Amino acid sequence: MAINEAIKFKEVRVIDSDGTQLGILSTSKALEAAYAKDLDLVSISPNATPPVCKIMDYGKYRFEQAKREKEAKKNQKVVEIKEIRLGLSIDKHDFETKGNHAIDFLNGGNKVKVSIRFRGRELGHPEIGLDTMQRFAEYCADASSVEKAAKMEGRNMLMFLAPKNSK
Repeated sequence: MAINEAIKFKEVRVIDSDGTQLGILSTSKALEAAYAKDLDLVSISPNATPPVCKIMDYGKYRFEQAKREKEAKKNQKVVEIKEIRLGLSIDKHDFETKGNHAIDFLNGGNKVKVSIRFRGRELGHPEIGLDTMQRFAEYCADASSVEKAAKMEGRNMLMFLAPKNSK
């Protein structure tokens, strides 16, 4: 976006600060009109024929644009992925505790990655891990939906849960 003397076109279509069109003027005349109002000449559509320029307060425009970007950034929600690690032979109370933590994460709007690490001879029994994962998904069913079903990846079995009320 070129402003004032940085505009290198011979003729430009000029729009006044209140939105009325002043017509096609030479760049020097357009600059004089802008300076007479103590404002800047800003190129808003340089690829048009002829290029379109607007008379405006460029500093105020930049300030308002930065304010809008800051507001948009503030309203943005960053979804984190929280991880819950289960053991293959997890006890009932530990299972419920980890399930409650997962439900808290899901209610907070975060995704949950559930993992089970298989060690040694446990690798020979992936069906036990799959059963544990299914039980965990059922335990969290009120607050979540399964985004990615349980699947073996190397020595780990992974499953992803997403919050149910995700928009």
